[in-house]
Amino acid sequence: MAKVEIGLMTMSDVPYIAQIEKDTFSTPWTREDLIRELRENQCARYIVLREDGIPVAYAGVWLVIDEGHIVNIAVRSDRRRLGYGEKVVRAMMQLAADTGIVYMTLEVCRSNLVAQHLYRKAGFVELGVRKRYYTDTGEDALIYVCDSMPEPHPDDDPFLIREQDGPEETQA
Repeated sequence: MAKVEIGLMTMSDVPYIAQIEKDTFSTPWTREDLIRELRENQCARYIVLREDGIPVAYAGVWLVIDEGHIVNIAVRSDRRRLGYGEKVVRAMMQLAADTGIVYMTLEVCRSNLVAQHLYRKAGFVELGVRKRYYTDTGEDALIYVCDSMPEPHPDDDPFLIREQDGPEETQA
């Protein structure tokens, strides 16, 4: 049985995450995009689920004031339907709550019913539509929001980056 762990994304995860991106999205984030997120975007946090040390799922969020905006969630194609998407979403929501986030938003393709089911299961509700949001396909995006965040437990959160700690070496 595989050892499953969740942690913050590190630079060594980038090649795996870039491949998951490429296999999942029609307009994937590149290695350079992911590296820039880790090194330069102080609002960004990425949770990675690893099987035996290999990244197989991840979720990213931008934390701005009291809002968390989910930017990407993906699971490697051969590891889908194992609950990994839900695990990274819930870990990300806990991290966001622990930093003082009171609600989260995201956009999802109108045709991505699997993702919509996951988001509803996590407490998100549909709020609106962004017409032709996805420029590569012209597809509409549904806007989802969640204001039923988990109870914050910042003292117990191993993923929380505290300002006085400074950036972790593995993230830069």
